[in-house]
Amino acid sequence: MPSKYRDRIDELADEAAAARESFDPPADPPDEERAVAVCREGVGEAVAVYVDARSGEWDRFGEAEFERLERALNTYLELYARCYGVEITADRSVRTAAEALLDTHDIADVARILTGVPDRDAE
Repeated sequence: MPSKYRDRIDELADEAAAARESFDPPADPPDEERAVAVCREGVGEAVAVYVDARSGEWDRFGEAEFERLERALNTYLELYARCYGVEITADRSVRTAAEALLDTHDIADVARILTGVPDRDAE
């Protein structure tokens, strides 16, 4: 049974797929401004859907919805890393992302934690 978040998840998943298709990597990485935009518009939105569903009445996602939500999150994490010139295959849970947001209160920090990009040791 679909949740009340189905339309929001479908829109987010479609936007993530379109963003992946149209993504043109920066010629001279890093493009930090673009990375922050990917965080806000993609990673942050995916986490927001999860947090909204888990707040209050604790709405359940259908299995397909949850998979689409996590796929969208991971697509945006991969695009975030590409803004730094790094190719990754992300496989992170939206729950882990939400927990990281609770700890950091900063979606760009969440993306950095989940991807390891940029490498803080290299700075």
